[in-house]
Amino acid sequence: MTDTQRNPTDTSGTLDEALERIHLSGPERDGWLSNHAPMAIEALVRHGHARVAHRWLDTYRPKLEDMPGSVAPVTALNWQEALGDISRVADWTAFFERETADRSWRTVLAEWWPRLLPGIAAGATHGVIRVGHAVRTLLEGEETAPRVRELAHALGYWAARHQPLPALERLAPAPDAAAALDRVPLIAGQDGGIRSRFEQLTGFPDWPGRAPSGPEAARAAIEELVRAATHRYATHGHADPIMLVHAATAPNAVLRTLPALPGTLWTPSLHAAWAASAAVTSAYGPREAQPVTEHLTTAQAAPVAQHPQEVFERAAAHGDDHTIKFADTALDVGDAAALVAAGRAIELNTPAW
Repeated sequence: MTDTQRNPTDTSGTLDEALERIHLSGPERDGWLSNHAPMAIEALVRHGHARVAHRWLDTYRPKLEDMPGSVAPVTALNWQEALGDISRVADWTAFFERETADRSWRTVLAEWWPRLLPGIAAGATHGVIRVGHAVRTLLEGEETAPRVRELAHALGYWAARHQPLPALERLAPAPDAAAALDRVPLIAGQDGGIRSRFEQLTGFPDWPGRAPSGPEAARAAIEELVRAATHRYATHGHADPIMLVHAATAPNAVLRTLPALPGTLWTPSLHAAWAASAAVTSAYGPREAQPVTEHLTTAQAAPVAQHPQEVFERAAAHGDDHTIKFADTALDVGDAAALVAAGRAIELNTPAW
């Protein structure tokens, strides 16, 4: 099997071995920076690059920090007081490890998803993104202990960084997701950390307007949002090439999780996905778009590969964690505009090596 062949089940065990190494570390480094290793490694392995996964982790591992010490156990009785307390991340992780050991991971996820969803901004949306990657491995491959443990770590991080957005006004409705993203008002002060930026949010366009007719309609709307946000990166990603990938990868994480959730949770998931994508767009988006043709015709621009696996191979060779994750989402969208956007991320972000 070659590196370019897709192997979702990863029978080599590379993913499990990598996750076991990753679980020796905490979910953040340098204060606020999220540990992207589990997400990037999962994408690399899924798209046939298992042979480079450990080399990538060898390079990334020195950046990571140990899991913080325990403060006090999180329990079914006291969890609300620990929600959003990053000092309790080890306690939250241990709690979800116990929960997923005693019950089906699907049952645990269905119970906690609606509790965590209002705080989808947690860790600059990395909580939900990590959950989305973890759920995909469990849905598409074996339910091994490291993969279930990864879900526990992801849920624990989300709970510890749980961050609700401020109360938001419903602005004039938009006819589709692309128009809605275009109409998101940008915050006045685009500087400082993500929390201070999110505190400035006041309202988003009313999208998708009327409530979806059912779970499948909600799923289709999230797909539309992921596609629109991915396409938009090609013309708007230059404003903040790292942060703006999350306008697409956060709702895509929600989309990946839907098959493991009851249909009753799909519409609330749509609303949360839209809030996350709009929040990132408002906080980091540019005042002006940059036409795709403009950056594709400069002498510095790399040729845009149109074959999906070629695009991902370029992202894997580039090595930047956000670039790998965005290319992974672009391949989920799968159309030519999404592949152009992935190429743009490769051009904009700094290579890892």
